[in-house]
Amino acid sequence: MVAERLAQENGIALKKKGHQGIYGVGRVSGREATVLLPQTYMNLSGVSVGSACKSLGLDPGDLIVIHDDIDLPFGVLKIRTGGGHGGHNGIRSIREVVGSGEFIRVKIGVGRPEAGEDVAGHVLRGFSAEERGRLDNVVDNSARAVEVILMRGALAAMNEFNNRDILT
Repeated sequence: MVAERLAQENGIALKKKGHQGIYGVGRVSGREATVLLPQTYMNLSGVSVGSACKSLGLDPGDLIVIHDDIDLPFGVLKIRTGGGHGGHNGIRSIREVVGSGEFIRVKIGVGRPEAGEDVAGHVLRGFSAEERGRLDNVVDNSARAVEVILMRGALAAMNEFNNRDILT
């Protein structure tokens, strides 16, 4: 949702098919960018990302990966560079395929599942009515965080967005 909003706000049409995904090329915050929506299973996201990186001649440090995070409450945003996969199978796949975890992550909190609820079921279910009411702010602010990364760098975006309420 965030990548789609980022593309929409910057006039990037997500209509090209390739790299086992849908993508578009354009400019975000004055920088050339490719927005890729992998169409693989999440656990195989690295196949799509790796193909695009190879084709475009990108290094892991050129990537900004936007993903959900169950260890953060709904609507909390955390920007991080490098690190492990933290149990996230999509991030694990990307790390394995690109050969490094040294990329920028925009982690968006979806909260932990209820006791006894399956993690996969939790992240795949729809948002609650309360969450839906706040979702536009989360998506808008997360897309804005990516723009700040591109304009001023990851550290500036971390200072602006980490530990900040992005629900309003």
